[in-house]
Formats: sequence, structure tokens, C-alpha cells
Amino acid sequence: MRKTTLIAAFMAVGGIGSIALVLPAAQAPTSVPATGSTRIVDLMTPEGTAEFNAQWRYSDVRIVEAPPVTPGDNAGFAYDIQPHAGEANFDDSAWPAIEPKTLADRRAGGKVSFGWYRITLTMPTKVDASGAKAFLTVTIDDYAEVWVNGQLPRAAGKPSPNAIVGFNTPNRVLLTEAVKPGERIQIAIFGINGPISIAPANRLFMREAKVEFVDGRN
Repeated sequence: MRKTTLIAAFMAVGGIGSIALVLPAAQAPTSVPATGSTRIVDLMTPEGTAEFNAQWRYSDVRIVEAPPVTPGDNAGFAYDIQPHAGEANFDDSAWPAIEPKTLADRRAGGKVSFGWYRITLTMPTKVDASGAKAFLTVTIDDYAEVWVNGQLPRAAGKPSPNAIVGFNTPNRVLLTEAVKPGERIQIAIFGINGPISIAPANRLFMREAKVEFVDGRN
């Protein structure tokens, strides 16, 4: 770091000394270069899903009455959803397969409605991504919860990428800390039409879905 140059000039003017301070010109901040490379695969294209040997499937969700958690006079009403398709090894083979290019099509019935999008990714072996971190970014109109291998990671009082993050806001979730070629990762996306309290006339659809490989040093 350069030392500041101090030029002092003393001038006697009416018995009072004055000091002139000369500083170097301000320098532009230095940018820090990225330490890793990034590769993105679009799961809304046939080429993207083929890279993971994957197939999208979809099902509407039904809202059903359920016993209240605490029975009694003040128990209130309780409801559940069917199916619970976020569970590990859930069998979605009977669901209709959907083409990646149709993920933006409107689904479910609008108002207060929900839907499941499921896909199982097999980490590629032809492209070397070993050791990289893998992230999934998905945006559902209007909200989403993203299950990975039967888990919905979340923490109270802090942002949880797998849970609802905002109105038409992307969920960027970690799939794996270190990619292993051939590893299978199950993804279940619970799509929510909203705002729920409005019971809107719009319907459910997917805006984006992509996998990002980030160098493990990042």
C-alpha cells in the first residue's frame, strides 16, 4: 500500500503558521476474481433432462378433511393434502409424464390449488462434474416447497431456500456438496397457487428449472 505523501509548507502570515496537506488521488477498488467455474443445465428443455436421463411427472393435489390435531370443543377444522409426494422413494410411475417444454403450461384448477412436479436426476457421467456442488433453481408461479431425497430442510427464524421464499421468487436449493457421477437425486416440487387468501383466478405453472454446477472451491 502506498504511503501518503505529506508536503508541509510553513508560511509566516501575521505570526500564524498554516499547513498544506497533499493526498494521492483515490484509487478504484480492486475486484476479486471468481475461484471456480459454473455450468448451467436447463431442465425445461429436452436436451437438459436427457443429460440427467430424467423424466418430469406431474399430479394435481387434493385437499381433504382430516381429524384435528387436538380434539375437543375448540378443535377447529383441519385439512390434509393427498398425495404426500415429497417422501423418499415415492412411487410416481402412475403419474402422467410431461415434456420439459410443457412445464410452463398452466396446471391445477386455479383458486386455492396445489400440484406436485417430480423428477429424478442421475448425475452425468459423460461430463466431468465430479466434486462440484450442484444447485437446483426453480421458480413456480406462485410459491414452491422443494423436497430433495425425501427431505425438506428448513430452520425457524432464518431464510430456508427449500421452503417458501416469496411470491414468484426462485428457490435455489443445494442438491449435493460434491457431485458423484451416476448418483441419483430425487426432487419433488410442491407448487402453490397464490396469494392463497385471494384464491386467485390464475393457475399454477413453472417459470424456470435449472441445475447449476459450481466448482467445489466456491
